[in-house]
Amino acid sequence: MSEARVRSRGGRLQMPRSRGAASGFLLILLGLWGALIPFVGPYFDFAFTPDQEWAWTTARGWLEVLPGAATVLGGLLLLGSRNRATAMLGGWITVFAGAWFVVGRALAGPLGLGDAGSPVAATESKRVGIELAYFYGLGALIVFLGAIALGRLSVRTARDIAYAQRPVATTAPAEPVVTQPAPSDEVTEIQPIARADQRRHRGWRDMFRGGGGSRLAHR
Repeated sequence: MSEARVRSRGGRLQMPRSRGAASGFLLILLGLWGALIPFVGPYFDFAFTPDQEWAWTTARGWLEVLPGAATVLGGLLLLGSRNRATAMLGGWITVFAGAWFVVGRALAGPLGLGDAGSPVAATESKRVGIELAYFYGLGALIVFLGAIALGRLSVRTARDIAYAQRPVATTAPAEPVVTQPAPSDEVTEIQPIARADQRRHRGWRDMFRGGGGSRLAHR
């Protein structure tokens, strides 16, 4: 096992997933709030007209559900992406969605998107709170968080460089193992027999020579 420092696929676009995780999570919550509050708000006497639970209108679809769903989508891209371009796309989606929360009511009439209604409130402070929670304050907070996320994504820090050039473990190819063939049983049995035959032939020759070898030794 060996380690080699290599550049990850994607190069400068790579970043840690944690870079946009916090902003993405908060934006998902805000998007869910913006898309669902017109339908569940009447349960808590906190609604625009018509103050009926789960009542669908064209204005609610264009002015609240659409930007809320777009904010959730942008937050998911920020939360789960390791690619800088994808995360920045999510950040821009949330910025435009938050801006639509702010200016949508003013443009609903000229664009024929319907009427968002009026706050159901007995006091002026409650009316202001409902308008901020449904449109103006919610949109401004979404734009703020989206802008923060874009600012963080636009800067390539030393941590991003270290992440893109992180060491990757590579396994060296294994060397082929040469195995010696096991000696055959027939070979091991034949070799002692051949040696015994050679010794037997030499012994008979010495006997027929009649001790010639000894006479050469005496000479």
